[in-house]
Amino acid sequence: MPETRARLLAEAEVLLRTRGYAAFSYADLADRIAIRKASIHHHFPTKEALLTALVDEYLARFIAKLAEIGHTPVQVRERLRTYAHLFLDGIEQGLLPLCGALSAERAALPDGMRPVVARFFRLHLDWLVEQIESGIASGEFPTQTNANDAAHLLLGALEGGSFVAWALDEPATMLRAFDAAMRTLAPQRMAPATRRSSPRRSS
Repeated sequence: MPETRARLLAEAEVLLRTRGYAAFSYADLADRIAIRKASIHHHFPTKEALLTALVDEYLARFIAKLAEIGHTPVQVRERLRTYAHLFLDGIEQGLLPLCGALSAERAALPDGMRPVVARFFRLHLDWLVEQIESGIASGEFPTQTNANDAAHLLLGALEGGSFVAWALDEPATMLRAFDAAMRTLAPQRMAPATRRSSPRRSS
């Protein structure tokens, strides 16, 4: 039972990040893991229940990943590069960022999920502000940097760059957007973000 639930959530995440919430059904999910729709309803009586569980589990993984990156004893710009690779991991597998995919379909989401989407973006922004403030304190970023504005710039570059990269099937497009945003924070200090040799799905 726990294994079936986990498989359902994993496949639902892929469908959500490729087709969108409104464009997949329990029939699609049943086909992907070869079970009856009734079995899906046993675990998740409604599609909203499935989405809630999916987002809750994703957020738990995401928060843990941010904590891991944030405590890595390297310069802030290296932490930000690692953060950017969370987006790259998904794009290289043909997956949009989950929060971006949800936001794009905000009008189609159950009412109860809309505040969750906003909280998801706020998690990104709060973490970025914390990191940028740390970079200002350490001298990596200019003292006049507005951490809140910089956080919005970086997140916008990564989310927007991910959609463009996904549409063009060119993951490097997202990295170029990230590099451009970082150059505005620390001119002439940032080396271009490099692609890793063994991508994995973002947490």
